Amino acid sequence: MTALTPLDDLWLTEAVRLREEHAGALEDAEANRRARAEGGDLLTRIKHRAHWLAERDGMRAALHHWKQGARLSLIVLAVIAVFSGAGLAFAALGDGQTPVNVFWALGSLLGLNLILLVSWALGLIFAGESTASLGRLWLWLSEKLARDAQAAQLGPALILLLQRKRLNRWALGTLIHSLWLLALFSALVMLLMLMATRRYGFVWETTILGSDTFVALTHTLGQIPSVLGFSVPSDAMIRASGDSASIVENARQAWAAWLVGVLLVYGIAPRLLLALLCFWRWRRGKTQLALDLNLPGYAQLRERLMPSSERLGVNDAAPEHLHQVLQGASSLESDGALLVAIELDDQRSWPPKLPSTVADAGILDSRESRKKLLDQLTRFPPARLAIACDPRRSPDRGSVALIAELARCAGSTRVWLLPAPTGQALDADRLGDWHAALQQLEVNWADTAPLTWLETGHD
Repeated sequence: MTALTPLDDLWLTEAVRLREEHAGALEDAEANRRARAEGGDLLTRIKHRAHWLAERDGMRAALHHWKQGARLSLIVLAVIAVFSGAGLAFAALGDGQTPVNVFWALGSLLGLNLILLVSWALGLIFAGESTASLGRLWLWLSEKLARDAQAAQLGPALILLLQRKRLNRWALGTLIHSLWLLALFSALVMLLMLMATRRYGFVWETTILGSDTFVALTHTLGQIPSVLGFSVPSDAMIRASGDSASIVENARQAWAAWLVGVLLVYGIAPRLLLALLCFWRWRRGKTQLALDLNLPGYAQLRERLMPSSERLGVNDAAPEHLHQVLQGASSLESDGALLVAIELDDQRSWPPKLPSTVADAGILDSRESRKKLLDQLTRFPPARLAIACDPRRSPDRGSVALIAELARCAGSTRVWLLPAPTGQALDADRLGDWHAALQQLEVNWADTAPLTWLETGHD
């Protein structure tokens, strides 16, 4: 799986907070322990905790699926934009059998674009956040295409995270203007193709307005395009084009150039500039994103991740029986071998005789002993760990979870299913339950003492 970006880090952390806010606190004992072992300030520990929970519960994979859905939805919207732009050009020029009303054509090309552009600008100024329908459509498509139950909180988490720095407007603005830019560019390309392959005549028509109005409007709209080299029809051409019965032949190219120039200047150029502006503001603001540690979901983690009783200097030394295993180890290294037993009764003699290179971690029979050993293994993971279990007991959920937690703290793990004490026999069905549970955990097991493996690393 690809590495997380800084935005992904914050996004996953916020998604975990929302999930706990809506569904209740998650089982996070191991996550908290690993976060404390990693060290750092509260923000760093909160991120480590969230990443571990997200990895365990499938939220990181859901984030990957959500981003894939987002990219796929962008492709869908881009295809729609291209065909919509081409449709605008067809609607503007028609089939070439009748003269084109030049101002109706201009309205078809730019009317909806200008209305939505003004709406976006007014929303940005007065509402503070742009709630463009294209942005909401993209988020909805992203969630639908992700098809992952764990992705339910990812969309809301992203929105809340971006709202703190008011980045929603710039992220969605980049998307909206880019899609409109693509649609208008598609319209421009189709417009040029149609003009190059068909013979169009351009006219204007009116009932209540005079020809001077259209002369002034044409020159006003063509002023900026003329600076860029696009021709503008002369007054005589404009007045002559008011008579649909007699199309001025030499005015065709002038009207075509004018129409292309107006589309480029008043349609494509504003969308391009706004897309670049929004993208620049998005890139700039993204580096300033941060979590709000004053939120209740984060504030209540302070004591668990940075307990007030935590020492600032050297931590408590490892128990004596772990010294030879944990020398010089760190959270990124593993060394030595360790044997530990889970809830053995007094009928067994424990521990067995061990090689000098194998340490005995005793019997885990209380919550305190489990927590103490897990804290040590998180800081100093052994290369090989053997877990002795009594198969006369049922493999309940607590025991299986503990085995999984211990296994995650070691380089390699084996479970030793102890033989029955003298005079007793193992229940075949219960032993089968143990095998099924361990197979589900993908942990190796043995019915004989794995002491050779503990000592040498092989059988």
